[in-house]
Amino acid sequence: MKAIAANTRKNAKILSGISFLILITLWCILTYGGFVTPIFVPSPSAVFGKISEGIRDGSLLRNCWASTRRVMVGWLLSAVIALPCGMFMARSKRFTAVLQPVIEFVRYLPVVALVPLTILYLGIGETQKYTVIWLGTFFQLVLMVCDTVSSVDKNMLNAARTLGANKWQVYKEVIFPASLPGLLDDFRLTIGWAWTYLVVAEMVAASEGLGYIILKSQRFLATDVIFMGLILIGLIGLLTDFLLRLLSKILVPWYKRLGD
Repeated sequence: MKAIAANTRKNAKILSGISFLILITLWCILTYGGFVTPIFVPSPSAVFGKISEGIRDGSLLRNCWASTRRVMVGWLLSAVIALPCGMFMARSKRFTAVLQPVIEFVRYLPVVALVPLTILYLGIGETQKYTVIWLGTFFQLVLMVCDTVSSVDKNMLNAARTLGANKWQVYKEVIFPASLPGLLDDFRLTIGWAWTYLVVAEMVAASEGLGYIILKSQRFLATDVIFMGLILIGLIGLLTDFLLRLLSKILVPWYKRLGD
């Protein structure tokens, strides 16, 4: 069985690599074959030339770090606050009655529409950018955590109470460990959303970052730089997803996800 599982994982990785190769091949055919003009789709050599140029002058690392810092700080603030709120909502009807209507209302508001208010209240510094990332992930994550914790087997909770566990012990010894695999999946999804809000966060008064260079490049139709920014955001996003998957395998090695 282990050999079959290992072969399945190996085949999945091969198929993933093939899908990327097909995408790159199509990109090369379209650009080098002259089917599209460079102003619409730049060639791979033009894009990677910009990456090489950014590495040489040091701007690439600086922009990548600025964006990664903003995403991670905003998302971590979201996760730290959403985790206890979602857990309490799952176990307390009163807490749910107070928070859920507000969360359900705010989560439908477009974050872009809130940017002027964040500038008015917080200025144009880093705090405003962290807040935009937080707004894009917090309200969704609270409901996801609540749903994950609500799915914990009630028999486990009843058994813990029968054995004399108090409320804190039930949270610590039963609810949190039982819901941890699902919580890690929730975190993986929302950190992906955090990256999608990066450009929104860097729309105003940013002087560095991948979203900033994308927005700056659109004024001059520098599509090669735009593609460079998009590719780097995607690669860093894949890296953060991989690290959370690795953390999940370390913390909950018994939990198997689809595709693992």
